[in-house]
Amino acid sequence: MSRLGNLGARLYRGEVGYDFIGKRKIWYGVSILITITAILGLAVSGLNMGIEFKGGAVFTTDTKAKVSVSQAHEDAVAASGHEAIVQELGNGGLRIQITEVDTAKADQIKTQLSKDLGVPESKINADLVGPSWGEQIANKAWAGLGIFMVLVVVYLAIAFEWRMAVAALIALIHDITITVGVYALVGFEVTPGTVIGLLTILGYSLYDTVVVFDSLKEGTHGITKQTRWTYSEIANRSINGTLVRSINTTVVALLPVAGLLFIGGGVLGAGMLNDISLSLFVGLAAGAYSSIFIATPLVADLKEREPQIKALKKRILAKRAAAAAKGESVEDEGDDQAYDDGDAEPAGAVVGQRRQPGGHGRSPRNRR
Repeated sequence: MSRLGNLGARLYRGEVGYDFIGKRKIWYGVSILITITAILGLAVSGLNMGIEFKGGAVFTTDTKAKVSVSQAHEDAVAASGHEAIVQELGNGGLRIQITEVDTAKADQIKTQLSKDLGVPESKINADLVGPSWGEQIANKAWAGLGIFMVLVVVYLAIAFEWRMAVAALIALIHDITITVGVYALVGFEVTPGTVIGLLTILGYSLYDTVVVFDSLKEGTHGITKQTRWTYSEIANRSINGTLVRSINTTVVALLPVAGLLFIGGGVLGAGMLNDISLSLFVGLAAGAYSSIFIATPLVADLKEREPQIKALKKRILAKRAAAAAKGESVEDEGDDQAYDDGDAEPAGAVVGQRRQPGGHGRSPRNRR
C-alpha cells in the first residue's frame, strides 16, 4: 500500500488525525480574511466585463497583418478611443475586440484599421454584440444560480437536516465570493465561459461537502445513547476519515484545469481559455477548502446549540473529569451505553487516555 493510502486508512480508523473542529476559529478567521480581501478587490477594481456583457465589436482579419500585436493594440485604441484586446489567430490574422462600440462607430474603426494594419477592408470581418444580449445572459445566469441554491438547500434539508443545508449554502457563497474576488484582483475578462465555469464549480464544491456530511450522519446516529464522544469529536473524525479522498479528487480535478490555465492560457497564449479555467481552478481549490474547514465545523457549531447535544457534551465532560480525578480513563469505566444493536460504535486508536470516535466496529454489547 502506498504511503498516502496507508495514511488514509489510518485516518479512517482514527489512529491519526488533525483537530479541525477544535481549531475551527483559526480557519474561520482565515476565511473571513480571504473573503474581505475578495470583496475589497471587487469594490476597488471591479470586474472586467467582456464584450458579451458590455456590447461592442469584434474585428477579425482573414490575412496576416503587417504590424505586430502590440502595434495593432495601439492602433485599435487610437482608432476607437476605447481599450482593446488583440489576439493573434492561428492563420496569422488578428482578432481585435473593442467594447462599447455602436454600428456607426464600428464602420469608422474598420476603415481606420484597414489603413493602420495594412489589410484590405474587405478582408476584415466586423461582428457587433449588443449589450442587451449580455444582460439577458447575466440575468439567466443569476436565475440559474438562484434555482441551484434553492434546490441544494431543499435536498440537503431532506436528505440530512437543515443545519447541514445552511452550512453547505454558506460554504457555496464562500466559494463564489472568493472566485469572483480573484477575477477582480487579477483583471481577467468575465465572459459567458466564466459564468459556465462558476456554475460548474458549485457541483464540485457540494460533492466534497456531501461526502463528509454522509459520514457525519452515519457516525452520529444514536449519539445521545452514549456518553463517550461529543458531536464535535465525531464530526472531526468524519473529516479525517474522508480527508485523503477529498485531496485525491481535488488534485485529479485540478491537474487538467491547471494545464488549461497555465499552459494553454499562459505559455501558448490562448487567452480565451483563461475565461473558464481560472474560475474552475480557484473554485475547485476553494470548494475543497470550504468542505473541510468551513461546512462541517459550522454544522458542529449549530448542532451543539441543541439542548440534547449540549446536555450530552456536559455529561461527557463531567464523566471525564470524574474519571481523571480517580486516575482512571473513560475506557476503564466500561461504558456500554453506546449505540443500538446493529449500529456501528465509533472506534479508533488510543490517543492519550481516550480513543477517538469514528470508524467501524462491533457494538459493545456484541464484544467478547
